[in-house]
Parts: sequence; structure tokens; C-alpha cells
Amino acid sequence: MNDTATTGGLDAVLDGILWLVQNIAMAFYNLGYAISHPHLWLDWSDKEAIMRFVYYGGSVEFFFVVFTVFLVCTGIGLWRNGFMWGCVRVLEGFANTVGRFFAWAGLIMVIQQIIIVFLQRIFARPEIVIGFGIPLEMDISWWSEELKLYNALVVSLCATYTFVQGGHVRVDLIYSAVSFRTKRVIDMVGSLLFMMPMAVIIWLYGWFFMWRHLIVPNPSASESLDRLLMKSRALRWNVETIGFSPNGFNAYFLFKILLVAFAGMVFIHAVAFFYRSFLEWREGPESENKYLDKDSLGEGQEAFEGTH
Repeated sequence: MNDTATTGGLDAVLDGILWLVQNIAMAFYNLGYAISHPHLWLDWSDKEAIMRFVYYGGSVEFFFVVFTVFLVCTGIGLWRNGFMWGCVRVLEGFANTVGRFFAWAGLIMVIQQIIIVFLQRIFARPEIVIGFGIPLEMDISWWSEELKLYNALVVSLCATYTFVQGGHVRVDLIYSAVSFRTKRVIDMVGSLLFMMPMAVIIWLYGWFFMWRHLIVPNPSASESLDRLLMKSRALRWNVETIGFSPNGFNAYFLFKILLVAFAGMVFIHAVAFFYRSFLEWREGPESENKYLDKDSLGEGQEAFEGTH
């Protein structure tokens, strides 16, 4: 009885390993096929192309393409440290560029709130008009609810930028008391076991959640590609434009898009953080914060930079 159970468990492990190897091998073919046949998933005048895009965006095939690219880049980086440092600089530069741009949404949010208060309480105006010729004219309640979009932009698109700058809160139980290389090991484990899986889970849930507010018939993560292609015959755009109030903000589909963008950026930076932690572990304390593009508050403010 025990021998049978042991044999069955070993067969399951071997099947799992074989499945993993097969999917990694197929990832090269799938990536090459997608690049060489872009019209099959990027020609959105074709309803089937839209459904292929929806399906593959949350599919096992797409996961293994991303996973295999990560493995290949990691393998090259183990051979050439300079290549891995280049990946770190590019990925952190991407996070910094996006974050620094969308951080201005916080200032816009404050200015817009001040304008709303003045127009509503002092001038008693029911709407705000922006632009010339054919201006954008919306009820003040629309602009008031739209303030949430600026907050969402900062939260979703500046999260990795804040991480690069060392601005996130760290719950530290043992981290500060261990050696430099132990800290880097903790960082590597954290990026692989927490950041990456969390980003993948949010992406998988957020991807189909987003598309269910953009098209009908609603796609489902449990449906096969053939099933979705059949449903594409009745496909039409049905972008969510329902607000919480009659004259309120009516572009809540943007929040679903930002959820997916947040997951993608967190996964990308998890790769950068893993690479940086590995390189600093390999090269020692002298490589700490190497090539790190951190913002500065100016001379004499060093004590307040990167505090968390």
C-alpha cells in the first residue's frame, strides 16, 4: 500500500517536472510565433484577434513566456554581471521615469480640489469648463469624483518608484540586525516568494476583471481559446461608463486598467530588485546602491531621504 502511494507520488512529481520543462520549451516557439504573426492578436479590427489578446494575456502560455525570458536573462546575467546590472538600471529607470511623471497627479489633485471649492462655495457655479473651441464641460460633481483617479494614478503607477527610492514602510523584526549579505538573501527570497507571486495573482484576477468592463460577451478565465473564439462572433465594445451619481465621474474602467498596470510594474520591479540584491550579495558591501538613481532633497537633508 505504502509502495503504491510512494510510486504514485513519484509519478506525479515526474509529471509535474515534465509539464514544466515542456512549457518552458514551448515558450520559445510561442514567443516566436506571436512576434512573427502580430496580426493574429494585434489587428483589433478582427474580433477574433481581440479575443486571442484577451485569452493569451491571462494564459499559461503567456506566463511561461515571461518566466522563460526571466530565466534566460538571469542565466546571461550569471555569466555576465554587466548585463544584469544593465537590466537593473533599465528596469529601475523605467520605474523612476513613470513614477516621477505620475507623481505630478498629486499636485493636480490638490489644485483641482481648490478650484472646486472656490467655484462651488464662493462663485456658486454648477459646472467647470476647460478648453477652447469645443471645451470640456462637466458638472462639478464629475470633477469631484474624478479626484479619485489622481489618487489611483499615484498609488498604482508610483508604487515601484517609491520602492526604488526606499520610501515604503518596512516592518523590521530581524533585518537590521543581520549582516549585509544576509540582508541581500532576505531581499532575494522576498522578491521571489512574495513580490512576484503577488503580482502574478493580481494580474490574473485583474486581467479578466478589466476586460469584463470593456467588451461583451464577458470573457472568463476558465474558458478555452476555442470557446472565446466562438464568442467573438457576438463581440462588441461595451466600455463601462456608469457613474455612482447621475452627473458623476463615468470612466471607472480606467481603475481596472490601472490595476493591471500596477501588477505589471510590481512584477517588473521584483525582477530588478532580485537582480540588484543578487549582485550586491555577490560583489559585497562596496556595491550597495550601485547605479541607484535616488532623488535628493538637497544638501543637509540626507537624514530625511529614504526614511521608512
